[in-house]
Amino acid sequence: MLMQTEETEIQTTANDQPGNVVLRIHHLYKSFGSNKVLVDFHLDVIRGESLVVLGKSGSGKSVLIKCIIGLLEPDEGDIEIFGESISAMTAEALDKIRARVGFLFQSNALYDSMTVRENLEFPLRRHWIQVSQQEINDMILQALDDVGLAHTIDMMPAELSGGMRKRIALARTLILKPEIILYDEPTTGLDPITSREIIQLMMDIQDKYNTTSVIISHDMNCVRTASDRVVVLVDGRCYALGTFEELSRSQDEKVKQFFA
Repeated sequence: MLMQTEETEIQTTANDQPGNVVLRIHHLYKSFGSNKVLVDFHLDVIRGESLVVLGKSGSGKSVLIKCIIGLLEPDEGDIEIFGESISAMTAEALDKIRARVGFLFQSNALYDSMTVRENLEFPLRRHWIQVSQQEINDMILQALDDVGLAHTIDMMPAELSGGMRKRIALARTLILKPEIILYDEPTTGLDPITSREIIQLMMDIQDKYNTTSVIISHDMNCVRTASDRVVVLVDGRCYALGTFEELSRSQDEKVKQFFA
């Protein structure tokens, strides 16, 4: 288990696998007025891993993931995706990076006035990628098949259950074949059975496409099942970093509170 105060140890972990760091966060600060949400946050994410960020409600987990995708601008620090600093990017360059980074919103963010087909078409038409209508149709069918909901293609979001809406939102995330997928509380509001199904689907997708996953969660079943490594976010910092098993054995009270 590595602590945020041991910065050199965290850097050594990433350096053990040179060239495989796809997301690197340096000295990240983010405040809202006097509320310091992220404080000197550091993190390296390795290609192909599933990393869970664990923290209390209001601890800054969602702020972190929105900074990563460029929806929020940090006060200080830098975020590199695929070796490029997003703070130095033009709007066009950032849009191209976003085509390689999928984001599953906690609320799903489906358009109620659009069919499932139209929801999945939206990112294809918004991004710079040039594809024919036949290619669009094929990509939609593949994404829906990946989440087991091909039969819903002409349905409206209101006709779907909560678990089905989550799957459709994931299908929309998959449509551009992202190399990194950011999940914001993917099991929130779902019953235990549906939560387990979504977690398994996330793992199946990672295995099929070799994606890198960053998962924001306080669902300990999700943390236990889906993580290769876990970051414990405390006081805006990467307070502890390790596997679920390592962290669950910690005697540090700030870590133990999550695994009790």
